[in-house]
Amino acid sequence: MRVLLACLLASAVAVAADPIPKPPTSLVDYVTKKDPAFAWKLTGKTDSAAGTVYDLELTSQTWQGITWDHVVQVYVPKGSKPQATMVLWNQGGKPNAGSGAIGLLISQKVGAPVAFLYGVPKQPLYLDDKTGGLTTTAPKDPKVGRLVEDALIAQTFVKYLETKDETWPLLFPMVKSVTAAMDALQPFAKKELGTDVTGFVVTGASKRGWTSWLTAASGDTRVKAIAPMVIDTLNFPVQMKNQVAAFGKPSEMIADYTRAKLVPIPDTTEAKKLWQMIDPFVYRVTLTLPKMIINGTNDPYWPQDALNSYWDDLPGDKRVCYVPNAGHGLQEVDEKSGKPELIPLRAINTLSAFCAAIIFDKKLPTLTWKWDEKELRHTVVANGTVSASRAWWAESDTRDFRKSRWKAKDLTKGNAVIEISGPVEFQLGIKPPEKGFRASFLEYEFKTDNGPLHLSTQIRILEAKK
Repeated sequence: MRVLLACLLASAVAVAADPIPKPPTSLVDYVTKKDPAFAWKLTGKTDSAAGTVYDLELTSQTWQGITWDHVVQVYVPKGSKPQATMVLWNQGGKPNAGSGAIGLLISQKVGAPVAFLYGVPKQPLYLDDKTGGLTTTAPKDPKVGRLVEDALIAQTFVKYLETKDETWPLLFPMVKSVTAAMDALQPFAKKELGTDVTGFVVTGASKRGWTSWLTAASGDTRVKAIAPMVIDTLNFPVQMKNQVAAFGKPSEMIADYTRAKLVPIPDTTEAKKLWQMIDPFVYRVTLTLPKMIINGTNDPYWPQDALNSYWDDLPGDKRVCYVPNAGHGLQEVDEKSGKPELIPLRAINTLSAFCAAIIFDKKLPTLTWKWDEKELRHTVVANGTVSASRAWWAESDTRDFRKSRWKAKDLTKGNAVIEISGPVEFQLGIKPPEKGFRASFLEYEFKTDNGPLHLSTQIRILEAKK
């Protein structure tokens, strides 16, 4: 059937991708090199009504003279049967009540064990005035030279530019910590769960989402799928230009890179090589595995149409979910209270349904679309059981929508589930706003055995006619 639905959508022309450069081998060289420091051991097991939590200690490597130690927790929900594929979530810090609750929730929704890797990256680190490198030893004034998160990553990029040592970029040891976790989880699962784990769905948020992309790019065949969250910045050179065009300057959220004079990208051979080493877009020909991209519509890090700078050039199986009125933490903000939800439920539901389909080899719903620039029209094709569909839009005087409120129009008649057994095409007409700019996208909510899966079209931005 054909259904003609009139709704408010917008469009931004995707920037044409440059010819694919041959990626440097530095990432693969670093990640695949054996490290004698690697070790792991089981340190604890806790049973509860919800399931069992195993605690592991992991040493992933020695990097620049610094030992990277981690905690790995494996959440096994009550009544589940371990499978050959396991979810592997990587994040910073150490286990806490919040991360434990999310780990158990995802494992329950997936219906299989889920592993959380902590301590990615090793931090805080400090500048060592004597050697010019980094150290775990804090100076007398611990605030001096203390480096965490983006400031730490930026410093390692600067060290690479200074030394030309290709082991410096922090994303490399971050990826190696994930592959080391796989190396530990396989014998752990064999002994404790009685299962041969041969594959992983790798996920994480922000720089840990970046790590997820690059773990797949490393060529490790154990990575069966990835679900990178809130790292909407592939194709770095084009993204930086788009960011300035949207915000008038680089986002204040990447100030650590701007202060380090890494943004804009320096016009030097080594700087260009650095960005190729760490940009997942450069490795895209190898990224044919299933990909579930999850972004927030109000993420202050990226322009709202950042996906358009790389989506068309991503090969293979791919999906995107936009969480409306959500920032970098993916929690939706309640319109009445103005407060974010405690748990990013839309993101967790989508992540869990995606992971379950990979783990249990189930058919995933698909959403594809084409954009007609001349007719301002979307052609959307949905495959799956659609339980709801919505048009989302936001208004802004400029192309900066980070503080805009997103509104929805329900496109589903009643609450009846629409059973779709084959490709069904929807034609969706669009018109520009009367003033300023309008950003919009379509969302389709699919019913799966493991809960709702939210899939979106790209965000399109249209400017009012002058």
